[in-house]
Amino acid sequence: MFRNIILPASILAGTVIGAGMFSLPFVFNKVGLFNGLFYLFVFASVYIFLYFLYAEVILNTAGEHRFVGYAKIYLGNLGFWTALSLGLLELFFVLTIYLILSPSFFNLIYAGNSIFYLLIFWILGSAAAIFSTKRIAFLEFLIVAGMVAIIALVGWLGIRNFHFSEWPFQNLNFWQWSAVGPILFALSGALVVPEVVSYFRESKAGLSRLKIALALGGILPAVVYLIFVIGILGLSAAVSEDAVSGLIGRMPTLILRFLGILGFLSLISSYIAIGLNARRILEYDLFLSRNWSKFIIVFLPITLYFLGLQSFIRAVTLVGLIFLPLEIVFIILMWFRMKNMQ
Repeated sequence: MFRNIILPASILAGTVIGAGMFSLPFVFNKVGLFNGLFYLFVFASVYIFLYFLYAEVILNTAGEHRFVGYAKIYLGNLGFWTALSLGLLELFFVLTIYLILSPSFFNLIYAGNSIFYLLIFWILGSAAAIFSTKRIAFLEFLIVAGMVAIIALVGWLGIRNFHFSEWPFQNLNFWQWSAVGPILFALSGALVVPEVVSYFRESKAGLSRLKIALALGGILPAVVYLIFVIGILGLSAAVSEDAVSGLIGRMPTLILRFLGILGFLSLISSYIAIGLNARRILEYDLFLSRNWSKFIIVFLPITLYFLGLQSFIRAVTLVGLIFLPLEIVFIILMWFRMKNMQ
C-alpha cells in the first residue's frame, strides 16, 4: 500500500501544497468558513476528476510527453503554441507571487523594509535560477519537511483557540469570485500528473491503483489546508492577506522566526524550480539564446511587481481565474480528442 498508493499520492500532494496555502485564511475569513469549506472540497473533487482524465490521456498516448506535448498531439500547432504561451505566462506570474510573499517571511525573522527584503529574495532566487543546473534532493527534502512543520505548528497552536460556534452557517453563494481564484490556485496540480503516471510505469506498480493514488493526492492538500486555515483563524482575529503577517505579536518571537526561516526556504526552493522550468521553455521551446533567457527570467517578474502587481490576493486570484480554468479546458479538450481518435 505504501509503495503503490501512499508514495505516488505524496508526489502529487507534495507538489500541490505550496504558496497558495497562505491566501486561504484571508479568503475563508472574507467569504465565511462554511462557504470556504464548500469551495475547497468541491474544487478538490473537480481536480481529482481532472487528474483521472489527464491520466487517461497519458496512458493512451505513445511516448513520453508533458502538457504542451499532449496539446500538440491532440490539439495541433495552435493548441501547442497556445498552451506554451499561457503556461509560460503563468510561470512568470507565479514567480511574481513568490516575490510578493517573500517580505512577509523575512519580517517574521527580523522586521525591516519590505522592498529591501523583496530585492534580496529576488537576487538570491534569480542567481540560483541562472546558475543552478539541477535540483538538490536534500534541499527538497528540507523544504517539504519545513512546510509540514509550518502547518503542524500553526494548526496545533491555533486549533486550541478556535471555536466553531463563532462561525455561524452562511448561505452558500457559489459566485464569490474572490474565493474561487485563490482556491483553484492553491489546489492546482495537474502538471505533475505525468510524474505520478511515470512512477507507476517505472516501479511496475499496478495501474489499477493509479486512481486511488490520484484521489488521495488530490484530497490530502484540501485536508492540510483546512488544518492550516483553522489554525490561523484561531491564532489571529485580524487575518492578513498572506496569513503570516497577522501572527506577529500573537506568537512567541522564537516560533515566528522559525516559521519565517521555513517559509523563506519553501519560497526560494519553488522560485528556483519554476525559474529553471521557465528558462528551459524559453531556450528549448521558443529557441531563445541562453543570455536572453536568463535576462527574461531575472527581470520580468520584478518588472511585473513594479508595474503594479503587488497584492498577493489579487495575484493568486488572477492566476486562479484566468490561467487555471484554461488549463482545465485544455485537458478536457485533449481527453475528448483522444477518445475520438481511438
